[in-house]
Amino acid sequence: MSTSHAKAAEKFLRDQEYAKWHDNTFFGVRVKRDIMAREVPEWETLREKASQIKMHTLSHLDKYLSQFADNAEKNGVIVHWAEDADEFNETVLSILKENDVRKMVKSKSMLTEECEMNPYLERHGIEVVETDLGERIIQLLGQKPSHIVMPATHLSNDEVGDLFEEVLGSDKGNHDPTYLTYCARLSLRNQFLTAQAGMTGANFGVAATGDIVVCTNEGNADMSTSCPDLQISVIGLEKIIPDYECLAVFQRLLARSATGQPTTVFTSHFLKNRPGAKPMHIIIVDNGRSRWLADEKHRQTLKCIRCGACMNTCPVYRRSGGYSYSYFIPGPLGINLGMLRDPKEYSGNMSACSLCLTCQNVCPAKVNLADQIYMWRQQLPDFGTENRQKEMICKAMTKVMDSDTLYNKLTSMAHLANGVPGFLINSSLNPWAKEHKMMKFPPRPFHSIIKDMDKQK
Repeated sequence: MSTSHAKAAEKFLRDQEYAKWHDNTFFGVRVKRDIMAREVPEWETLREKASQIKMHTLSHLDKYLSQFADNAEKNGVIVHWAEDADEFNETVLSILKENDVRKMVKSKSMLTEECEMNPYLERHGIEVVETDLGERIIQLLGQKPSHIVMPATHLSNDEVGDLFEEVLGSDKGNHDPTYLTYCARLSLRNQFLTAQAGMTGANFGVAATGDIVVCTNEGNADMSTSCPDLQISVIGLEKIIPDYECLAVFQRLLARSATGQPTTVFTSHFLKNRPGAKPMHIIIVDNGRSRWLADEKHRQTLKCIRCGACMNTCPVYRRSGGYSYSYFIPGPLGINLGMLRDPKEYSGNMSACSLCLTCQNVCPAKVNLADQIYMWRQQLPDFGTENRQKEMICKAMTKVMDSDTLYNKLTSMAHLANGVPGFLINSSLNPWAKEHKMMKFPPRPFHSIIKDMDKQK
């Protein structure tokens, strides 16, 4: 049974001050993105190029996946293939057990969140330490990411400070962000030095060279791979791109779209294990992606480069928070990915879109996110998850709009609703009244006034 986004959002909106802060925070990132985009004259050309590269690669994915795997193996890397989340988790566990790993440090990866790798490994006695600061904070809190790029931005400095006092022993009452970052760095440095394995996700996999490319601002991916003897990189098969020329296009778009930076602080290429270390492993994961690729209506979602720009601009995400969505990725992207994963379970998120199209207008790869959501809404009756109340309203409105006589009659009588007592209109029986004040209808409809004006001419 799907969980309603609207009901979850009600809880978020109870704290209006927090909701306003959340809205302003993420729209501020959207503004930074716009500034960066305006500074690149060929911005729209880059977006179109990125879209074309992605569609070309997805259309020839078998070729580029084989090329990537062959080149990675030539570099001395051990390549694994995982059909689903279970096989992926089992593969990771097998590699760690073979190398007697008891602790693994990990750079942020939404793919491992998707496959629920951390709890799986922990159940098998392996400690997993998130090293991205935001991910580390929410790991200590036992939460999920509320955003794919800024997973802990929903938390205040005081909330983080209280957590660090309890878990890391930081100075009581000192919630200065610089100091808290220093405390996290000290704690994580010891984790890097005592771990037997390090794992990174991947922003891109370059088929022509077989290397994994990871873009970060903290250098945690580099630390995760340079300290432990064993390196594992995990990548969804849709992250493969043809060559460095294509990578240059995405490199110019990614950080500008994600955080309003010209580029990330670190862009790391992992081609092979470092001298003296154990062989590097790459796990290429399907987990439904082949099936999504076969879906002509919705395959465009696979073009996504996970920048999070659609969330930063989405008025619904900004005003309802990441935890109002039932899928682990929120926002317009999460709505579409959730429907690809399981339409019946995640169709409760379908109402979380105003179809304003701002998400697809900022997407660096031109994923038609809002168009996808509109198409999913037309399919809801096929899944048995349509909103019956809305369906009845739409059918009634269709009859009204299809009949000039009925439309004119009802609009001429609309002002009679003004006489209905307020306590009846602004009640739980009228869903519109939950967040809106009911309008006052004019004595005469606009089209009637215009007709009279035309007669007087």
